[in-house]
Amino acid sequence: MITTFPRLPDQTLQAVNTIGQWLACDNANSTRNAKADLLVLAGNAVIPTIDAACERAATQEIPLLITGGVGHSTTFLYAAIARHPRYNTIQTTGRSEAAILADIAREFWNLPEERIITEDRSTNCGENAAFTRQLLDEWGMSPAHIIVAQDPTMQRRTLATFAHAWRGAALQPAWSSQPGIVPVLRNGARGVHFVEGDAGMWPAERYISLILGEIPRLRDDHRGYGPQGQDFIEHVDIPPEIEQAWHSLFNDPILTQALRNRSLL
Repeated sequence: MITTFPRLPDQTLQAVNTIGQWLACDNANSTRNAKADLLVLAGNAVIPTIDAACERAATQEIPLLITGGVGHSTTFLYAAIARHPRYNTIQTTGRSEAAILADIAREFWNLPEERIITEDRSTNCGENAAFTRQLLDEWGMSPAHIIVAQDPTMQRRTLATFAHAWRGAALQPAWSSQPGIVPVLRNGARGVHFVEGDAGMWPAERYISLILGEIPRLRDDHRGYGPQGQDFIEHVDIPPEIEQAWHSLFNDPILTQALRNRSLL
């Protein structure tokens, strides 16, 4: 059984961290003191993201809308909850992501019931956005400033997906991005690991695999999710340095072989 991910060349780690920082799209520092009208937490399995969203909703006393049904990644949330030293008392199996995260917000962050809204039908990022807008319309809510919190590897795509869902709306919300954490990998004695610690995070190999798969989705070409492709998201400008970093990762034989050994490439 393969248990550790090998050390990587410095230039490969730099490329991974460059892409990871861009995908996380963190502007929380510039908006930390700005009180939004709504915080949307999309279902995910990254505990620091979940905690940061709940903390902000609690301290700023703003509504928390949690979106997420049962999808292809829900089992990762089940596993993350089972491993958590406090949250492991929450029932998971067969339940929606929104129901689980609402329990966390209510029981561990003391958010009052009246400030928690759940959407539990969505099974993917596109439905997270579409069903959120539908729910807000049904409730007669028109928030002018919305903070979005999602798995950092999906944060930039999620923002583009929500903007797409509001395409043509008379009132366009101001969107802020709070991934909760910007992952940084570094070499350790036994392999790569996260600078912030690995608790509540992905295995390093899954994280690298996720960011490698994310760039093609964001491209606005016939294969991507943009308007010129599948039209799931608004156009995203991918900087040349991000494309360069992405291509460089496939030229590193240590990285590609390690991912193939784990059936991740």
